[in-house]
Amino acid sequence: MPITQMTYSKSALAMTEQYEGLKLTSYQDSAGVWTIGYGHTFGVHQDQTITQFQAEQFLMEDLTHSEVTVRMFVTAMLTQGEFDALVDFVFNVGRRNFVSSTLLTKLNAKDYAGARQELLRWDYAGGEELAGLLARREAELQEFR
Repeated sequence: MPITQMTYSKSALAMTEQYEGLKLTSYQDSAGVWTIGYGHTFGVHQDQTITQFQAEQFLMEDLTHSEVTVRMFVTAMLTQGEFDALVDFVFNVGRRNFVSSTLLTKLNAKDYAGARQELLRWDYAGGEELAGLLARREAELQEFR
């Protein structure tokens, strides 16, 4: 299936929800960014609260932006698993980081093995290697394979 017709799978959505966790009150993530719901960061401020419905809406909007980013910048052919892994990755690290990444460069050069290796390099936040991020990258790597 062409990448332009791909959508994020339900199993991948469950993975994103698992790794993000649900918090209805704003908090600062490991990089110090105000966050709420399932990893939503846009316009979030201290002492903010939302409902579970709002958290789910934010998640779907954020994932849509991540899907668009993958469709816009990836020129290589992808399997559903590769697409899902990249959407979760973009959701987690952000569009700007993805677009300027060696991972994207290698992927678009059809160096799939090199792109897979690059995933595992993204397990740092705030200058610190985090076990939770490494576990997430490994889960994405399983999807990517």
